[in-house]
Amino acid sequence: MSVRDLENETRELRARIASLVEEAANNERLLKRSQQRELELLKAETLAQLFEAICKGLPASYGLEAVTLLLCDPQHEIRHLLIADHISTDDFPQVIFVDSLAGLAPQFNSFHKPWLGPYMGCDHQLLFPGATVALRSVALIPLRRQERLHGCLNFGSVDEKRFSRHLGTDFLAHLGVIASFAIENGVNRARLVRSGLTDFLTGWHNRRYLHARLKEELARAQRQGTGLTCLLIDLDRFKHINDQHGHLVGDMALREAAQRVDAHIRDSDAAARFGGDEFVVLAPGIGPEQAAALAERIRQAVSETPLEIAGGHQLNLSVSIGVAGMVLGRNDPDLKTAADRLLAEADAALYRAKQNGRNRVELA
Repeated sequence: MSVRDLENETRELRARIASLVEEAANNERLLKRSQQRELELLKAETLAQLFEAICKGLPASYGLEAVTLLLCDPQHEIRHLLIADHISTDDFPQVIFVDSLAGLAPQFNSFHKPWLGPYMGCDHQLLFPGATVALRSVALIPLRRQERLHGCLNFGSVDEKRFSRHLGTDFLAHLGVIASFAIENGVNRARLVRSGLTDFLTGWHNRRYLHARLKEELARAQRQGTGLTCLLIDLDRFKHINDQHGHLVGDMALREAAQRVDAHIRDSDAAARFGGDEFVVLAPGIGPEQAAALAERIRQAVSETPLEIAGGHQLNLSVSIGVAGMVLGRNDPDLKTAADRLLAEADAALYRAKQNGRNRVELA
């Protein structure tokens, strides 16, 4: 072999080594970036933060034109948890909630590892609704827990070679496991928060939730220059019901009263069990006349139909309601003081309703 041949071979080897070093450095950067993104998913404290990290963080990290998250939510539990946290599903259009995975994509029929391949509109359009670019290749990553498919993390690219079937899927499978754990943790954490703010008997929010929500609603009303109305509702002669019919019937009466009240309040209203036989409804943005009309509708709804109890007997229910309203100015006292005053005024009105014969509405 001549000196020139050796020199050429040396140059080629050096070029290959440089290419390998550059590839290794690039892979290391990708690994660090992937680890950082996975850490962001695991660190998310709320479902909203997690969805933000998935739907906005992953496209930025991996240079993707589309990322969607498909979740099977047959009982609407995840959606209800978001609503309880005052989060609208419209805030995350990339998160797709379905009651069943059947018929969404042929890959779901036997979906145990990531599927990579060309984007086919007939098969994948339901996984990328509202895509603003023409996708050419996709990666579908199953989200499995306890041997069950709970959803799918979907990557879309305009590069037809980005996700091809001959590429390895270990990295994407690992990401799917991390995402599955993060979603499960987020749902469990939201359940715990909700359980700490929910009355187990009626399913309504509890007193702790009410105090937090009351200050939020007062702050919103102060910013918008609107009013906030508080209805304090007491189930009449509740002690007599317990003494005469037992605590199980008393529980039935509380649940039934809560359901009848709930049927007459708006989605924007906040309702909570205040304790014992008392309930509170916060109704933002309505005036005294509307508040009185709402309270009267609730009173009639509770009293118009007897409650069927064991033995074919009927139990007449009624409520007394105290109504108070408040409009805060920019320079009014702190929200805690205002909240205490609003509740005190509603309580005083409720006391008058009970003193004046019960089954009536009194305004502060």
